[in-house]
Amino acid sequence: MCSGSTTSSDRPPGGTRDALDGNPVQTGMVQTTHGARISAPGGPEALVWEPIDLPAPRTGEVLVEVAAAGVNYIDVYQRNGLYPLPLPAVLGLEGAGTVTAVGPDVVDLAAGDRVAWLDVPGSYAGAVLAPAARLVRVPDGLDLELAAAAMLQGATAHYLITDTYPLRAGETALVHAAAGGVGLLLVQMARAAGARVLATAGTPEKAALARGAGAHEVVLYRDEDVVAAVEHLVGPHAVDVVYDGVGAATFEASLDVLRPRGMLVSFGNASGPVPPVAPITLSRKGSLYLTRPTLAHYVASTEELRRRAEAVLAAVAAGTLQVRIGLRLPMEQVARAHERLEARQTTGKVVLQP
Repeated sequence: MCSGSTTSSDRPPGGTRDALDGNPVQTGMVQTTHGARISAPGGPEALVWEPIDLPAPRTGEVLVEVAAAGVNYIDVYQRNGLYPLPLPAVLGLEGAGTVTAVGPDVVDLAAGDRVAWLDVPGSYAGAVLAPAARLVRVPDGLDLELAAAAMLQGATAHYLITDTYPLRAGETALVHAAAGGVGLLLVQMARAAGARVLATAGTPEKAALARGAGAHEVVLYRDEDVVAAVEHLVGPHAVDVVYDGVGAATFEASLDVLRPRGMLVSFGNASGPVPPVAPITLSRKGSLYLTRPTLAHYVASTEELRRRAEAVLAAVAAGTLQVRIGLRLPMEQVARAHERLEARQTTGKVVLQP
């Protein structure tokens, strides 16, 4: 964990830190570090830990020494080509660290500031160049690793609960994959909103995590028919909203438990993309609403990004929102992190450390 940083002016030419451990080495105007890069879409083996060069910050940019980076399913989609990227590319979008240098015209950040982010490409690295407008200050006393772990999944759960379907007290919500990183946060936020929270999980151990986060009832989807189990708990067609990050494997069940004019919020594809849906299907099942939101549209402006992220980080710092880090790995083992995530062998958040 990095608690501070060294600016280029403090280092002799050539730098004083070894880039082999992922930490940056300053050479003239170019900083050498290591990052996890792909040259073509593929499996986890496509990720190669190799040297990368970063230029000095330009106008509006900030150079940050990375203390921790979060692993998210969007990284998998970018790696396997579902979400195409210009290649080669260093993966990773989320992290936290310490500012080491700022570019021209950056006035609200300075070397030594602790910051976090959720949409900065190249975050699987020892250092990252980030737009200053996409950085959020980390509250005093909040560990940088926890800040990194909370950013993307926390902001995702926040917009789903507060904006996509503003959940109200007394409503019933079903959260799929409730022991995952987003799932555990959704359960906590839904419970705090006063909703009745139903959850699905794959194992008794994961079910226990979901209950610990506040789920009233948990369905073991591998052992039970989800629709029948939910109907037994709350009656047929009685769920107001389903938050579904699983995708193909849960889509039909999600529709079938909704009340008339209920909403399915399909926000992920962990089990594969959902096939095309005929609009008449939604009509026949009760004039249902279906939405496929993405975080980018809910943090499009600097103001909205910081408002949302600061609310999440403040809750984590206050202890009212718990972030569970289920797996920590050295950043050079990022391929292993992707393997575990895709095999659904993780709970909570996966974090990489340079």
